[in-house]
Amino acid sequence: RCARHRQVVLAVGDLVSRDVSARCRVWAEPAQIEAAAWELGVVEEQLRTAESLFGPYDWERCDLLVMPPSFPYGGMENPRLTFLTPSLLAGDRSLVSVLAHELAHSWTGNLVTNANAEHFWLNEGFTVFAERRIVEALEGDELGALHAALGYERLKQAFAQLEDHPDLTHLRTHLAGVDPDEAFSAVPYEKGYLFLKALEAEAGKERFDALLATWLRDHRFGAATTDDFLALVERSLPGLLGRVDAKAWVDGPGLPASYREPRS
Repeated sequence: RCARHRQVVLAVGDLVSRDVSARCRVWAEPAQIEAAAWELGVVEEQLRTAESLFGPYDWERCDLLVMPPSFPYGGMENPRLTFLTPSLLAGDRSLVSVLAHELAHSWTGNLVTNANAEHFWLNEGFTVFAERRIVEALEGDELGALHAALGYERLKQAFAQLEDHPDLTHLRTHLAGVDPDEAFSAVPYEKGYLFLKALEAEAGKERFDALLATWLRDHRFGAATTDDFLALVERSLPGLLGRVDAKAWVDGPGLPASYREPRS
């Protein structure tokens, strides 16, 4: 993913494929390939939408692999070959926002990677933000707002589960001696998203989009920290961090008093 951390992912099995565009191919077991190719055939449209929002797709190919039912995640954003759960094959494309999330990782998570797990929100918070921008562009603001409201409910559940560990509700976490299973939650995803939305609301979408483009360009194929992002915001939009109480977002528990609750 960056100069210091490279990954190779292999998939071996009884697999066949269908091209759904010049740069996108769907792979699955023979019994599932037709359903998978139809369900995930929106990938090129999502990819073009993402490029219009975040800049060129830097990975050349964007292939998708439908995994066996035992695959324990919704998706895994391996560069050039994303793994997806077969539970997405609903027959009506109602779950393709998961594909939008994994696709968004091509910019936020694969193109720009968090330096370590203590800055995990830079990966997932940015990706939830990007995913919902893709959904809004393709399906309308109302559906994007619904996804944000559902995400907020997941965040409240995470806060309740972490009531005895408020330090794990910070965006920037300190994980020395912490069990990774205890630290993982919706917090970096949904609190990270809300922080970025607070910055966007205060700065205005046009100026925030310009900042995001600078972030993706300056850290392209590299690893970054929370301080890197905060420094960019301060350089680009002086005073913005203070106006949204960024310290409370990044290094405080729960949500700042000034947060805006998403509503569907």
